[in-house]
Amino acid sequence: MNVNQVLESTLSPDASTRHNAEQQLSQASEVDFSGYLITLAQELANEQAQPHIRTAAGIALKNAFSAREYARLRDAQQKWIQTIDPNVKKSVKTLALQTLGSRDARAGQSAGQFVASIAAIEIPRNEWPELMPTLVQNVGSGEDQLKQASLTSIGFICETEDSNLRDSLVTHSNSILTAVVQGARKEEANVDVRNAAITALSDSLEFVRTNFENEGERNYIMQVVCEATQSGDNRIEAGAFGCLNRIMGLYYDKMKFYMEKALYGLTIIGMKNEEEDVAKLAVEFWCTVCEEEISIEDDNSLTQAEGSSEIRPHFGFSKVAAREVIPTLLELLTRQDEDDGDEDYNISRAAYQCLQLFAQSIGSDIVDFVIAFVDQNWKSPDWHKRDAAVSAIGAIMEGPDEKLLEPLVRQGIPLLLEKMHDDVLQVRDSSAYALGRICESMSESIDPQTQLPSLIEALFGGLSSNPKMASSCCWALMNLADRFAGEPGCGENALSLHFQGSVSALLNVTERPESDNQLRMAAYEVLNTFVTNAAHDCLPIVAKLSDIIIQRLEGTVPMQQQIVSVEDRITLEEIQTSLSSAVLAIIQRLEVEIKPQADRIMHVLLRLLSSVGPKSSVPDTIFATVGALATSLEEDFVKYMDSFAPFLYNALGNQEEPGLCSMAIGLVSDITRSLGERAQPYCDSFMNYLLNNLRSTALSNQFKPAILQCFGDIAQAIGPHFETYLSVVAQVLQQAAGVMVSPDGAYDMFDYVTSLREGIMDAWSGIILAMKQGKAQVLVPYVESIFQMLSIVYQDNNRSEPLLRATMGVIGDLADTFPNGEYANYYRHEWIMQMVKETRQNREFQARTIETARWAREQVKRQTSNQGVIMT
Repeated sequence: MNVNQVLESTLSPDASTRHNAEQQLSQASEVDFSGYLITLAQELANEQAQPHIRTAAGIALKNAFSAREYARLRDAQQKWIQTIDPNVKKSVKTLALQTLGSRDARAGQSAGQFVASIAAIEIPRNEWPELMPTLVQNVGSGEDQLKQASLTSIGFICETEDSNLRDSLVTHSNSILTAVVQGARKEEANVDVRNAAITALSDSLEFVRTNFENEGERNYIMQVVCEATQSGDNRIEAGAFGCLNRIMGLYYDKMKFYMEKALYGLTIIGMKNEEEDVAKLAVEFWCTVCEEEISIEDDNSLTQAEGSSEIRPHFGFSKVAAREVIPTLLELLTRQDEDDGDEDYNISRAAYQCLQLFAQSIGSDIVDFVIAFVDQNWKSPDWHKRDAAVSAIGAIMEGPDEKLLEPLVRQGIPLLLEKMHDDVLQVRDSSAYALGRICESMSESIDPQTQLPSLIEALFGGLSSNPKMASSCCWALMNLADRFAGEPGCGENALSLHFQGSVSALLNVTERPESDNQLRMAAYEVLNTFVTNAAHDCLPIVAKLSDIIIQRLEGTVPMQQQIVSVEDRITLEEIQTSLSSAVLAIIQRLEVEIKPQADRIMHVLLRLLSSVGPKSSVPDTIFATVGALATSLEEDFVKYMDSFAPFLYNALGNQEEPGLCSMAIGLVSDITRSLGERAQPYCDSFMNYLLNNLRSTALSNQFKPAILQCFGDIAQAIGPHFETYLSVVAQVLQQAAGVMVSPDGAYDMFDYVTSLREGIMDAWSGIILAMKQGKAQVLVPYVESIFQMLSIVYQDNNRSEPLLRATMGVIGDLADTFPNGEYANYYRHEWIMQMVKETRQNREFQARTIETARWAREQVKRQTSNQGVIMT
């Protein structure tokens, strides 16, 4: 293999050439991993090699120890640990450290990334002890290129999300801090070095908590960062404000002194900086302040409600600074750029976000500032100021006292409706968004008789007038529909008078030739919301709408033959997804009344499944629609199973598309619950696919809880017939019960184990109910393991409400299945009644959870008071 040629090909603009080169590298890695690493490390360190070749070598080295999936990442790291000779490791690491000092800055940065990849493996194992001292020495006495690359490497190391490495880095906090602070000082003449140091400091802040507890060290760190905000270099200033954001988020309780002495003034100056990147990060500092203070207030309220005296300090920084910061934010709202797209995050949007957070943090104190600004700018000839005034109203709809806002909203709605006809599109769009905020947070202030009709008319007018207003108008209409829906199942609601006109307007928008696909999709989303919230008196309109939507969906099938480009396919799939979603909403609202349309719906859905290509997003929505139809039709859905089952089996076995496979697992639950015993002919196939998915290494662990829950649904559906699968499933549940997480494990692992236990309990609940119907004795061999699982749940404080509700169900169902006290000895364990009591008395739980616990208590009492045959 000509390594230079292959590396050059990995950067080729031609996808085929690039793919072939990547395959060659992959093969070389598999054949001789040690030789592969040495060759690449030598090429990266080769000062005579072309810069882009060295960059490609660095990327390949980094990729050798990188993977998005945790399992693959661990496999790559194990190869380094187990298969590489220590001498090879030493050579590769030496070459990488040597390259940090390269005259080619890109090669130095690539080396820094590779060093970080190896550090992630070796530092937690207490290997490579010379790394951190070497990097610190490089920063202290190296050439500028070496300083910069070493600081970059430290930054990459500290960016890690690996819990083992994060824990290990705490022990290196002094070395890390020495290096980054030395490089970040104002005495550092090279701005590139100083910028790299500020970036690394930001990444390392979480690991230097011990240093931050020391007042002297903390003062010095804060001095260096504050001086960097005034460096004169935009990159350094932006990085310094980014550092302050992280410091405020991590060390709020230490910030009172620094806020009073420097940060109020520095951040106001920063917010007014003409360089937008600097100004945005200064604004975001105040976002962080508000978020922290909102969080502290919530935590303290909860703590007080629980009777605890451990109150977090709340310094009220946002309230103190409001008089200076809020006028600055309002002024920044006027710095819109008419050329920015919806996704562009500019200084005006940053200010809007911050204003929202201030409203939530200081509440009603913000209102006077905003009213004064609105009065001053509402009729300004400058559209930027008019737009800012409109936006300011929307920004404060959550936080201030609703009684204070209510009269302002009632007066403001007619004015906002006027602004929906402003000469400038941006002002009209902001008006629609502000109305959406009112509908979302202050809908009680909207008069259904006098204001709702004009509000609906204005929003539909905006939706029709310009595609750029579609997003804001649609969001406002969806909020409006949600807020005026009334009680579920009500005979009529405030939308009833406007329902037919709204549906017609939305159908017209989706039909117009000039409407782009984004507008059509947004309009269908609004239509779905109106259908979902339709009162009973509007159901005949929904039924008629089903004809139109189904007809449109049928019309998309022949379009498959007209596709000539990728863009055509994407456009068609977006339309099919939107229409399928509309059918889904109609089915869910009409429920059993959809039955006359069921044949037609299933026919078109099956045709779509037959015609769409691989990796399409359409089947996901179709499966959701089929699930809703099965739920509505119940046993009558069986007539479609022979035609639909092959598609469901294919999706269950399609591990290359995890999203679709996950949908299929959920759909099995929906269908079996609907069909009951009539699902039995399909259960052999369902169980085979589900068990294969449990064993698969291609699917993540997150699939397992849903599969276990699915076992319970199948069991409950087919009753005693589930005995065929019981021994295999019981073994799976017993193995799953053994999955534990250490106290210092990752948060996502705690969540996974809790979800897994929910699945186990749901499975046992379904199985117990199934066997209760004349087959109770087949459960006897598994009772002890069920109580072991209950004990595990009790002993672990990491218990969710759904887990406890499912646990209460199992406790009660098992007692009810053996009503003669056969297992009274198990139920007499004190911890059983204690867990039931704790669940029953938790007033934060939903009523159905508490009711399940009450029922479980009665079953336990009956079990323990019965003097029948005791089985142990």
